[in-house]
Amino acid sequence: MKIEILEIARREYDEAKEFYETEQPGLGSQFKEQIRHSLLRIQQYPQAWPPERKEIRRYIVHKFPYKILYSIQADKIVVLAFAHLHRQPDYWIDRQK
Repeated sequence: MKIEILEIARREYDEAKEFYETEQPGLGSQFKEQIRHSLLRIQQYPQAWPPERKEIRRYIVHKFPYKILYSIQADKIVVLAFAHLHRQPDYWIDRQK
C-alpha cells in the first residue's frame, strides 16, 4: 500500500529533523532513519497500531518523543501528522478531512 504524507506533516517532519540536527550533529539523521523505519512498519502492518481517534491510528516512534498519526484509505495510507508527544495533543484533528 502506498504512503501519502500531507504537506503540513512533511513540514513537521522537516522541522523536527532540523531541530535534532542542530541539537547534536547526526541526531537529525537518526531521527530520519527512525521515521523511515516507522513508515515501513506502518506500510507492512497498517492495522497493527491502535486508533487514536476514530479511524486515525497512532504509531509511537522509537527513541524519539513523536507519534505518527495516519489514516488507512482504500488504496493508500495517509500520514496526517508527525506529532510531538508532549505538545498540543489534539492540534491535528482538523486534518482528518
